[in-house]
Parts: sequence; structure tokens; C-alpha cells
Amino acid sequence: MMGGMTMSEQPEESEVVAGRRAGHEAGEKTVVHLVRHGEVHNPEGVLYGRLPGYRLSGLGREMADRVAEHFAGRDVTHVVASPLERAQETAAPIAGAHGLEVATERRLIEAANAFEGKSFGVGDGALRRPANWRHLRNPFRPSWGEPYVDQVVRMKGALDAARDAARGHEAVCVSHQLPIWIVRSFVEGRRLWHDPRKRQCTLASVTSFTYRDDDIVSLGYTEPAIDLVPAHLRGGGARGAGA
Repeated sequence: MMGGMTMSEQPEESEVVAGRRAGHEAGEKTVVHLVRHGEVHNPEGVLYGRLPGYRLSGLGREMADRVAEHFAGRDVTHVVASPLERAQETAAPIAGAHGLEVATERRLIEAANAFEGKSFGVGDGALRRPANWRHLRNPFRPSWGEPYVDQVVRMKGALDAARDAARGHEAVCVSHQLPIWIVRSFVEGRRLWHDPRKRQCTLASVTSFTYRDDDIVSLGYTEPAIDLVPAHLRGGGARGAGA
């Protein structure tokens, strides 16, 4: 067990994707890890989205260090992150542990959202204003932000680019909860619209995609900093604005 990990060193593997292993054991193996950033300093509880200036909290920096410990013994040759500060700060200790620089990949950025900069919740904040209700008309696209399909296209492109940069080794990509969950849902063959409370993507979690040559053949998930995650944020949910 490492730190507060409650799962084994081998990530929990998706049954759907694991089924693709048959016939794919041969070929060059590359692993691309999608890491969600650590906790953000956000005392106002706004949905910060792509807004600049939202950095890791003290606890978030501890989470980043814990993730760096998790990867310390791994064959990581490429580290890349969303341009947003919280992702860059999460990536820094991971890259430093391997003597690497953090590359920036815009395709890993948070999803655009019409409620960015607002407080958001049932019975308070933005939902109380009728002018905002038009953004809720279509939860399947969704109407309040970047289409899920667009997120799949850019995130899959970022994954494949990281695979190419780390052929035969491992890459770490630091991104945000919704884009990570959407590309995982696509790879596992699930519908893209979903209940946000049921996302399996806690703060500082690791979603790992194993490639054989150019094809994803398995997917794993682990939470190396779960003991540091506040109870109300476990299981993927984010009160007031995480991303």
C-alpha cells in the first residue's frame, strides 16, 4: 500500500475494455495515465471552469505530491498538462520526480461551461435566475457547455499524442474531471450523458489507458490520494465548482 491508497498497486480494470485483450497481447505496450488535478483553493465556491487564477490549495499540493509518489517507480517519459494553473501545478512534482519538463496540451483543458464564474446549486446561485434556465434545455448535448462529442474528439487526440510521445513507455496527462470521464465513457462504450454524481474520477485520481501499438486494449483506475480527499468530494462529486 502506498500512502493512503485503498486499492492495489494494479489499477482496477474496466471489464468492458479488458475484454479487448483477446488478440491484442502482442504489439508495443504504451500506457497513458489521465490524472485529475488536486483540490483547488476556491473559498467563494464558484464554478471556475476555464477561468485563470485558480490554483491548488495546500491540500491540493499534498495530493499532487502523493500522485508523484505513486508514479515514482514507473517508466514515465512524458508529462503533459492542461494549460490551467491547477493542472500545471499537479503535473510539476510528477515531472520533477522523473527529471522531465511539463509540456502543455490545450486539448486537455476543462470543458467550457455557460455557468463559469457563477455559484451553482439547486435552490441557490445561478439556478434561481430564470435567464439561466435556457442553458438547461438539453442535458444530452449538453446545452450549458461544450458538447460531449467535442470533448471526446479533443481528449482522444490528446491521449493518442501522448501515446506517440511515449511509445513503449508511460505518459502522464493532467486534466479535469468531466473531460476525463467523457473520454473514458467513450472508450468503454457508454452513453456520454450521465449523472455527475456517479462519475468515477475523484481529485488526484488516475485513469490509465493501456495501448498495444495504436489500440487501447485495457483501462484501469486508482486513487492514490483518496485519504486526502474530503468525504463530500469522494466518488467524483464537486460541491460548488470542482473540475
